[in-house]
Amino acid sequence: MARKRVHLTFPESLIQEPILYRLATDLHIVTNIRRANVEDSYGWVILEMEADDETLERGIEYLRDRGVEVSDAEGDSVAG
Repeated sequence: MARKRVHLTFPESLIQEPILYRLATDLHIVTNIRRANVEDSYGWVILEMEADDETLERGIEYLRDRGVEVSDAEGDSVAG
């Protein structure tokens, strides 16, 4: 299993959407929210994701396709 830490930025239109739930249930990616701030018009999450490399890439593509801004979080390699 590979792990990746990402910074996700959600626009207002996605605040109410269960995007992280779908990431876990539909793509079978184990998620761990490390930090987050969600307000009415904006939200961000530092998320650790765990799955095989191909699944992680599909997950990142899914997030971007939905309109989530995805960038590597500092220290994206998570010791385990």
